Amino acid sequence: MATYMDVHRGMVGITADQLLEAHRADLAIEKEEGVHFQQAWADPESGTVYCLSTGPSADAVQRIHERTGHAADEIHEVPLTV
Repeated sequence: MATYMDVHRGMVGITADQLLEAHRADLAIEKEEGVHFQQAWADPESGTVYCLSTGPSADAVQRIHERTGHAADEIHEVPLTV
């Protein structure tokens, strides 16, 4: 399994409840693509949201986000962690 950090833009004013709702939507169907969403962060002022996940591919991560209505603008594989 690879690790991915994805970036969503245009979510200015997102609330903690909205972030949690979006994260829960991803969690509800993540297994269908073999993905696991570990964490999400948001900056309401800039409208940027970040999600950390593991999965078989960036495409699998994107398919889950697309199905839950919040496709990622960027998905980056993160091959090194400490």
